[in-house]
Amino acid sequence: MASPLLSVGGLALVAHYWFKKYEPTDVLSLGVLLGLFPVLPVIMSPLSSTSTPFAILAGYCSFYAALFCSIAIYRVSPLHTLYKYPGPFISRFSNFHLVLVAARGRQHHYFKKMHEKYGPIVRLGPNVLSIVDVELLPSILGADGMPKGSMWDGRRISGNHGQTAARIAKGDLVGARDKQIHADARRVWNRGFTSASIRKYEPILIRRVGQLVEMLEAKCPSAVTHDASVPEDMSKWLNFFSFDLMGDFVFGGPFEFLRDGDKDGLLQTIQDGLRLSSLTGHIPWSFKAVMKLPFLPPQMKGVGEFAHRQVLRRLKDGAIHDDLFYHLNDEEKIDNDPTPLPVLVTYAVTAIIAGSDTTAFSLSSALYLLIEHPACYQRLRSEVDATFTPGTGLPTDFAKLAQLEYLNAVVNETLRLFPSVPTSLQRAPTPGSGGHLLGPDMFIAEGTAVYVPPYVYHRDPRYFYPDPDAFLPERWLKGEDDVATVLTPNAFMAFSAGPANCIGKPLALMQMRIMLASLLQAFDMRFPEGYDSRQWLDSLKDSFVTTRGSLPVILTRRSKD
Repeated sequence: MASPLLSVGGLALVAHYWFKKYEPTDVLSLGVLLGLFPVLPVIMSPLSSTSTPFAILAGYCSFYAALFCSIAIYRVSPLHTLYKYPGPFISRFSNFHLVLVAARGRQHHYFKKMHEKYGPIVRLGPNVLSIVDVELLPSILGADGMPKGSMWDGRRISGNHGQTAARIAKGDLVGARDKQIHADARRVWNRGFTSASIRKYEPILIRRVGQLVEMLEAKCPSAVTHDASVPEDMSKWLNFFSFDLMGDFVFGGPFEFLRDGDKDGLLQTIQDGLRLSSLTGHIPWSFKAVMKLPFLPPQMKGVGEFAHRQVLRRLKDGAIHDDLFYHLNDEEKIDNDPTPLPVLVTYAVTAIIAGSDTTAFSLSSALYLLIEHPACYQRLRSEVDATFTPGTGLPTDFAKLAQLEYLNAVVNETLRLFPSVPTSLQRAPTPGSGGHLLGPDMFIAEGTAVYVPPYVYHRDPRYFYPDPDAFLPERWLKGEDDVATVLTPNAFMAFSAGPANCIGKPLALMQMRIMLASLLQAFDMRFPEGYDSRQWLDSLKDSFVTTRGSLPVILTRRSKD
């Protein structure tokens, strides 16, 4: 019996080597390595039939024990390429501890804590580094940097209708791990974000802002009557606003969340899908198996199903105006190459999540910070009132809004403290490249994932000082620092950086400026009596983008005098 078991142990080492070198995920390879290898020496040995079941069981136990021991010893040994980098000891064994961190929604706090303890480069998994060093950013995110990391293999939420399910490589703007595929998708999206295109979206934005302000005015008392008022959940209302705007902007509308509410529970479906994919992103090899679990697919596929319905509706109804879909579907016939339906669905999912949920979170965070800091609130309102006369309509001159220094400082400071994507900017060397050089002397082996967490960069005193955890819009204004202020623009990554930065940045900034200015001119805003504002902070969950709870605000209409 000893000889077959020794052979089983040897095959376990072979399997470990094979997994390490080739990372197979296909059913045949897994069946041979994990199913056949453990019993091959046993079934080939001269055992009697009565002992065969026990021998097979012993073979499997011995194989997996040897395999796990081999993997564990290698990952903590000096032979591993990441051995010299500090980090929690448990992280050297498996990524499963990151799954537990992500399940609690506190990944952004965990990353920050690890960097405070271990320094700018931390090993957070067997083959995972997190790097907070602005000098290395160009070789990570820049033009000569790395493509997306393995996390994206476990973050497919387009369901059965997207380009991944259809086995189409093109069309993935956010999750493409091939630089050329991303560049091709980016070229298509660029058409919808030229200066001329964005100007065409301005009337849509103004109309939706006006609708939200009117609806909130109808719900709240005036400053004269001082009637009793109940708080409004501004997180919910801003979410409804951003989804309606996205529907108009991408699909020619209408979703009418502001009018009808979330009748189908789409917003919760999106949050559930993001939460689950934030777990599978740490163990991407599990994604296909997770998708087969009978009780989980609705959460992962709900957004894809919704996007598919919207794409079919838009294709049937045609364009009311030159919406984003007009460009994504090449309705201008620039390429003369019809865009496949699965690619359009993937585009739509990208727009739904990146084009609405993130902006709603940023707006909610800005309101939270302004109400929490009355002096900042009053200063911003005074700046807006000095530029746009109160009571004369919405502040719709986007050129003037873009020139308001304190408004821009508030927006930047909000995005610094609460980036929509707190930690999950992940890159990795191009498959087949052998590795990638960061800076002059840091070599990243192929198969290593590198995180660049904006939340940690934005709160690092090396790059933002003083009080990097405090809301200080003045840090963005020249000449107003009482002490030596450190502000490092290259460490500010609210919209990512490099070739894969957020393509919707100009539109997102327009939304934040006009919405904040409009709300400040229309309402007096405060938290309800007895409300603990820490509830908002506690509700924030890092699920790739930040999900959040309610934000109760008492609104009172400002006097028109």
